[in-house]
Amino acid sequence: MAFGPGSGALTDRPVSGKAPWAYFFPFIATGGLYTTVGRSRNARTKGQRHDEATAANASIRKGRAGMKRIGQKPVRRGDQRTGGNPHLMGENHPAELRIIALESCRDLGAKVDRHLQRIRAADGCGRGSFLVRASSTRFANGEGKITLHESVRGKDIYILSDIGNYSCTYEMFGQTTRVGPDEHFQDIKRAISAIAGNAWRITVVMPLLYASRQHKRKGRESLDCAIALQELERMGVSGVITFDAHDPRVQNAIPLTGFENLNATYEIIEKLVHLGVGLDSSEMVVISPDTGAMDRAVYYGDVLGLDVGLFYKQRSYETSGGKNPIVQHHYIGPDLAGRGVLVVDDMIASGDSVLSLARELKRRGATDIYVCVTFALFTEGVSHVQKAFEAGLIKSILATNLTYIPPTLRECEWFEEVDMSGTLASVVDRLNRAESLSSMFDATERIHGLLKDRRAVPN
Repeated sequence: MAFGPGSGALTDRPVSGKAPWAYFFPFIATGGLYTTVGRSRNARTKGQRHDEATAANASIRKGRAGMKRIGQKPVRRGDQRTGGNPHLMGENHPAELRIIALESCRDLGAKVDRHLQRIRAADGCGRGSFLVRASSTRFANGEGKITLHESVRGKDIYILSDIGNYSCTYEMFGQTTRVGPDEHFQDIKRAISAIAGNAWRITVVMPLLYASRQHKRKGRESLDCAIALQELERMGVSGVITFDAHDPRVQNAIPLTGFENLNATYEIIEKLVHLGVGLDSSEMVVISPDTGAMDRAVYYGDVLGLDVGLFYKQRSYETSGGKNPIVQHHYIGPDLAGRGVLVVDDMIASGDSVLSLARELKRRGATDIYVCVTFALFTEGVSHVQKAFEAGLIKSILATNLTYIPPTLRECEWFEEVDMSGTLASVVDRLNRAESLSSMFDATERIHGLLKDRRAVPN
């Protein structure tokens, strides 16, 4: 059927030797070049078309041979073994590990880089630094940009960011302004934008999960954490690595994207052992400061063989200074008289709740009080904690370096820093090699081995 010129109707045969649809689609894309329908096939002889097909097949074979020489495996779209997903290309995937440590995470990023170099050197895969040269620029009106100073094409990229680092500052309208969590998260998105889709895979490492405390609604409230995770997913991020998420269920916001929620239990217990803290059941009790931390406290009690107690915070529904003040502590658990206490939680915000709890523990006869958290923010400074220490209220506070630790806190004799850079380097190394993280999620065997070694050492 064809549309005959001047006939006003469809006819039964082509006109002028053209295909029936040639009048409606005069141009088609062939091999990247636009050619008319009448010439796309007939203008080339059979011999020419054969030569072109031969050259194309030779190019494909050459490409596959080159991939084999460097250990790559060609993946076709729709390959059933990988689902067409280049992230599942197997053990010999070609992605080279690189780290973009943003301004908020420069110190921790440098430590992770040194650990990675040692890990790879021990495996005979030594190379220089894994850090990508990058810079952050702030304009006078507060806007900013991230610039990468080297190519990341085809690399396995890990973006490190500490959204809790309030030591970063910039000049805006002539005034010194601190970088807040919102701006740190914006820098993560700027780094992803600077990559421009050229990386093999992008993983965001946020030890302190952005907006993790705003994980559920109470009335007409925003769901900041869920929205942020979905935004990263839309930008092409393949996975998120975090530690001690305030509520791990927030990962339900991105069910098709990797979400690795790790903890620092082994490293904290290792620090306690190093400090010589007595961890016998007759000497120590694990305390959960509220119902939200009960699972964590039960795990500590199980691996250490200690009794577990729970405090329930009865709060006022009247807000004061953005907080719901604690009215009373209710305790459920074993007798604390003459025993030390190990308080475990995910974070310390201002520190007021911890000190209030310590007073209740002392009132019940507890002796030494150790507080173990992943993140110590101390949003109102450390002077009130220092006074509590001098008054004998607390013995020590242990916290990781997964978020910014100010010099004033590091200098306090009651503060103990738990270094997590080696653990984070192991996580990145395993993910880049497509190895399992199961042993890092469950540290029970390692903790038991640590305690066994401690008992074997004579006092």
